Amino acid sequence: MEITKYDNFDAAILRGLQKDGRATITDLSERIGLSSSPVARRLHNLEEAGFITGYAALLDEVKLGFGVSVFVSVQLDKQVDSALATFEAAVNKFPEVVDCWLMTGNRDYMLRVATTSLTDFERFLVGTLTKVQGVSSIESSIPLRRVKSGLARTP
Repeated sequence: MEITKYDNFDAAILRGLQKDGRATITDLSERIGLSSSPVARRLHNLEEAGFITGYAALLDEVKLGFGVSVFVSVQLDKQVDSALATFEAAVNKFPEVVDCWLMTGNRDYMLRVATTSLTDFERFLVGTLTKVQGVSSIESSIPLRRVKSGLARTP
């Protein structure tokens, strides 16, 4: 049974999992007031319908040594399918690029790059990113602190 909409119980399951991805069926059932069987069935349906796209551990980039994040906007010399595909294929190979978004407006892409230091970022910028075919201009912004963090908007 595929679902295309969700109700308040499904939303509560999604919120519960986003707060604690390791929550058990029993934990979720206690939190939302349903028995384990319906929660398990609903969870399975949410996964099958694509409301839940996966499970992962959240890592602390700073503790892993990647204490510098930089937002980088990229303008390509052409906005044609082949140029977009070339850039996206290149970016997918760079471990420094944590997020990449195709954008509207005066820039084509917005990246979040995580590195060990500004020197490491400069090395990536000059030695790697500027060498990608089709890149015409790059603008970098260094965030001072994160004000809000989230993985996805919850219902």
